[in-house]
Amino acid sequence: MNHLKQIHAHALRNGTDFTNHLITKLLEIPNINYAHKVLDKTPDPTLFLYSKLIKAYSSHGPHFQCFSLYSQILHLSFSPNPNCFTFLFSACAKLSNPSQGQMLHAHFIKFGLDYDVYALTALVDMYAKMGLLRFSRKIFDEMNDKDSPTWNSLIAGYAKNGDMDEALRLFSNMPSRNVISWTAVISGYSQNGKYKEALEMYLAMERDGKVKPNHVTLASVLPACANLGALEVGQMIEAYARANGYFKNAFVCNAVLELYARCGVIEKAMQVFDEIGSGNRNLCSWNTLIMGLAVHGRCDGALEIFNQMQTKGVTPDDVTFVGAILACTHGGMVNKGREIFDSMEKRFSITPKIEHYGCMVDLLGRAGLLQEAYKLIKAMPMKPDSVVWGTLLGACSFHGDVELGEKAAESLFMLEPLNPGNYVILSNIYARAGRWDGVAKLRKLMKGSNVVKGAGHSFIEEGGVIHKFIVEDKSHERCDDIFTALDCVTAEMKFDGNAIGFDSIVDEIRFLEPYS
Repeated sequence: MNHLKQIHAHALRNGTDFTNHLITKLLEIPNINYAHKVLDKTPDPTLFLYSKLIKAYSSHGPHFQCFSLYSQILHLSFSPNPNCFTFLFSACAKLSNPSQGQMLHAHFIKFGLDYDVYALTALVDMYAKMGLLRFSRKIFDEMNDKDSPTWNSLIAGYAKNGDMDEALRLFSNMPSRNVISWTAVISGYSQNGKYKEALEMYLAMERDGKVKPNHVTLASVLPACANLGALEVGQMIEAYARANGYFKNAFVCNAVLELYARCGVIEKAMQVFDEIGSGNRNLCSWNTLIMGLAVHGRCDGALEIFNQMQTKGVTPDDVTFVGAILACTHGGMVNKGREIFDSMEKRFSITPKIEHYGCMVDLLGRAGLLQEAYKLIKAMPMKPDSVVWGTLLGACSFHGDVELGEKAAESLFMLEPLNPGNYVILSNIYARAGRWDGVAKLRKLMKGSNVVKGAGHSFIEEGGVIHKFIVEDKSHERCDDIFTALDCVTAEMKFDGNAIGFDSIVDEIRFLEPYS
């Protein structure tokens, strides 16, 4: 930097024009602010220099500076080139400014530049990222020449918008696919909660063998493995990540940490956490371990990590507090949970969200403090959702509180009238209290509301393959073995009915039989 300042001083003293060289070198550092000042002092700036600076601001920000430079280009009566618009569209997408984007689009056409595939791709990408897929698709369909980035931009747009069917159709019609194409679909499925499809797409990519997954691909598919409990496949992906140097990437190593934490392999999760190291851990690393420990009953360990992160100078966020309160819930630590909940606003200026209230209702409900839980729901600053009321209903079922159970169920029937689970839980509460009139009333209500019980399903990983089972599914090639094993388990359940609440399960099955 000092060398460049010397060149600048020499140029000013001797009247030598090193502007192009100086600005180019400054932007390589990058010292965009200094480069902008040099441009402002240049008596005869060129379109080339303006384009270089627009590109720099588009990549590094602040992005609004791109539009200020564009205004100067127009003021100087320069005719912008396609390269200018490529980076202007990119800046617009990052700012998510539709009106500015549409104005630039109009200028782009006015200057007759809508022949350039790179600028058009940036335009498709801009509209796609802003969720304006109708405009994005129109431009895409009108393009004579499309390269892979053009297809990828639109696929990513549909995926982000939740339209995975259209994203997959585009993917299937691509003349050639690269790693970004595959990753866009894998990531789309994963982000939209379609974890099985995400994993299947990743395995199809491996079978295809034409492209290799990169760090973004791995960070997209590993959460799918974690959510499916597909530990074996996840471990194979981890081995690939380590062998190819991707484990050093923060997103990848945190995804591996989440895999072990969610799958309950807590010792391995802690090993990965230690391996990431204090210098590379981010808030996501801490939150993942806290949540994993809390969910799997290591409550003291979760709170120890919660305290440790603060000692290390890492400030907790709203996700951290969900994990910390959850630890108190699973550990039955009511007072500690209240203390942590109260500290959110008092110590950390974090306003509790509905998730935190839901955790507190769960904490109080499990402890039998049902009236306190109900009062907390009524005092919430936001409208309680079905999760909050469902948590209270579950607690009422466990503790046999008919009156509060009815109140919780009444709210749930309004929020999700077609969810059979709520009717089942209230029916169980009535049955245990000997309120058979209530059970009969619920049957009638379900019939009148056309409530239908959807087929339950589960996923099991065996030998690195994910198997999906629907209730009474006999399509599996080993269904005879499966049902033989199931009969044995059922017999054991009947034998030890009191220990596992078999009677309530039978009541539930009988109640739902007419609606299956």
